[in-house]
Amino acid sequence: MVKFSKELEAQLIPEWKEAFVNYWQLKKQIKRIKMSKTPNQNHHNTSNSIFDSICFIAKKISLNLSSPSDHDNTNIIKVRKKTIQDSGEEIYQTELVQLFSEEDEVRVFFLKLDEELNKVNQFYIKQENEFLERGETLNKQLQILLDLKKIIEDRRRKNYPTTKTNNAETFPRSPARDSSYSESFGDSDETNSEISHTDEVIASLEKNGVNFVNSATRTKTKKGKPKMAMRIDTPATNATRAITAITSMLWEDLVNNPSGDFIHKKKIQCAEKMIRSAFVELYRGLGLLKTYSSLNMVAFSKILKKFDKVSCQKASSNYLQEVKRSHFVSSDKVVRLMDEVEFIFTRHFANNDRKRAMKFLRPKQNKDSHMVTFLVGLSTGCFVSLFCVYAILAHLCSIFSPNYESSYMENVYPVFSVFALLSLHMFMYGCNLYMWKRTRINYNFIFEFSPKTSLKHIDAFLICTTLMTTVVGAMVVHLLLRAAGFSPSQIDALPGILLMIFIALLFWPLDILYRPTRYCFIRVIRNIICSPFYKVLLVDFFMADQLTSQIPLLRHLETTGCNLSSKVFRTHHPDTCHSGRLYIEMTYCISFLPYIWRVMQCARRWYDDHDVNHLANMGKYISAIVAVGARVTYNRQSDHLWFAIVLITSVVATIYQLYWDFVKDWGFLNPNSRNPWLRDDLVLKRKSIYYMSIALNIVLRVTWVETVMPFKVGPVESRLLEFLLAALEVIRRGHWNFYRLENEHLNNVGHYRAVKTVPLPFRETDSDY
Repeated sequence: MVKFSKELEAQLIPEWKEAFVNYWQLKKQIKRIKMSKTPNQNHHNTSNSIFDSICFIAKKISLNLSSPSDHDNTNIIKVRKKTIQDSGEEIYQTELVQLFSEEDEVRVFFLKLDEELNKVNQFYIKQENEFLERGETLNKQLQILLDLKKIIEDRRRKNYPTTKTNNAETFPRSPARDSSYSESFGDSDETNSEISHTDEVIASLEKNGVNFVNSATRTKTKKGKPKMAMRIDTPATNATRAITAITSMLWEDLVNNPSGDFIHKKKIQCAEKMIRSAFVELYRGLGLLKTYSSLNMVAFSKILKKFDKVSCQKASSNYLQEVKRSHFVSSDKVVRLMDEVEFIFTRHFANNDRKRAMKFLRPKQNKDSHMVTFLVGLSTGCFVSLFCVYAILAHLCSIFSPNYESSYMENVYPVFSVFALLSLHMFMYGCNLYMWKRTRINYNFIFEFSPKTSLKHIDAFLICTTLMTTVVGAMVVHLLLRAAGFSPSQIDALPGILLMIFIALLFWPLDILYRPTRYCFIRVIRNIICSPFYKVLLVDFFMADQLTSQIPLLRHLETTGCNLSSKVFRTHHPDTCHSGRLYIEMTYCISFLPYIWRVMQCARRWYDDHDVNHLANMGKYISAIVAVGARVTYNRQSDHLWFAIVLITSVVATIYQLYWDFVKDWGFLNPNSRNPWLRDDLVLKRKSIYYMSIALNIVLRVTWVETVMPFKVGPVESRLLEFLLAALEVIRRGHWNFYRLENEHLNNVGHYRAVKTVPLPFRETDSDY
């Protein structure tokens, strides 16, 4: 049987952990009460113990004589509910009306119990009010949406004169709408007695002061007040929406609709999706609050039963009744709001199909499959066997000897290095997923992944091992074909073919081979490329940081593409893929590109948030661009001047990066922390792991020193050393990922963020967004 403390630890909401009843502290206090009941066996305290016992018996006899019932031991405590005048909050205070032998410890226990009950109750009331307010706002948003949809439906049914352009309908402002609008702002010059039902809907929206986000065009009344623009603009949360918003805004405002009275069908559909997502998140938050209430209720009942068992009394019955009457247990507002959300969602977003609605409101998480675990073990065994075969064949064929032809290292090695680095990164990501799950870091919530389709650690390991098994198998086949006497020009295309197959699988439209994950990766890469045009999400800049650690992989792709184009299309000589001017320029571009994307993301975040830290972060990537450019130049023209430039720029960039890693990304190096030079809250129990991680990150950050050291090695050793350094950077990034997300998770915990806030499409005119 699992202990309740472990069950509570496994089921509680990580972001609300501090708001839960401190079950473990109360258990410790009960242990102190139990210890205080143990008689003292020391001889020199015998007289004091006898004296204390006599005093205790005398007090107990006097209390029993004054008590109305001699055998009633259920009323030995009294719980009082008081209301604070300033805030109006209700708090509980417990008084002992009967003497305990361990009176001091019992008083401390009930004092702490009162504190926990008040904490739970107040947190529940706060969250409940926030969700109720959110529900009222969503009902208003839904009513506006239904009114707008009715406008389009009525216009279409009654064949009102409309101008249709680009799936949009532009409506001329009727006199009735002007009259209704004028009344809402005190302008009585514009009146009209006849008004249609559709125009009444529009007028009521305007009278309520309804405006739409990012309304670009406003006209004014005679008194100079802004008039309403019937427009729906949605936030640019991805590149497609951003580009569409810009083009549609220019087209609508400058060409179609200079007056601003505009209703766009596609934007109404997008607004409907936003409101639907908001209802889903509201329902999820209500479910979490319901779980919060039930777990705390069980925790209070368990701890009070333990107290009764230790004290040999039935002292907790009164207290447990007060707990059951408290707001977080007795309130049914959350349950009623959940039923209301289910009804609204089923009616308006699921065509009265409750089963379909529950798929959105209560998505089921896929359980770990034993078959996946078996396939991981099988593919790992195949990978090890094939790698041993490849090592033996490579030794027999003298592939890595200096006298062997260099075409293998120039044409074949880059492609296989791409797969190896990609597999290593996937393996590190699988380790991250495993550690995040073990430490209860809610990575799905942070990245805004769907729990139903998100990648699990065992799936990441399966992708990694399958990819490497396939690649090593292709390497073995390649060597066997070479040994069989096939022309190198024919079989050297095998790695390129394998690369094209994997790229095709990435875009494969069928719902197999983790399509949601593949398409999510494609969307994130697209968002990174188009980062200046839309609001940057955490998953976007997190993935862009991964790309800064995969610059060697991008360079290998450049070499592979150059070699394939020279052989297949015969556009240039293969030697230009090493010393050509265009190749060198492309090397600079590829080395800078991931950092440039991060610079653009930081600039966009500063534009959206007006936070100077984003500009400071942008400076870090600019310093990295300068350092990388200096190292690339030094590799091509080694002299003392460029060595000094590389040394200065790399040292500055490394110090900048280390400071940002430890202070900003990880939240460490806090001198006032209760954990010396770390942070106040830590997920891992052993502090030594954090100190070792700091030292490891410093060592892996300075691996660039090897690239500027005057080591004389052969071309094969140079390639292998380059791959080793690239692999160390991937390992460093995987190591960095855990602490970066741990810090983000603790920030959510500090602000009790357990539910995503979905932006809403409509707002009132005078509200500040």
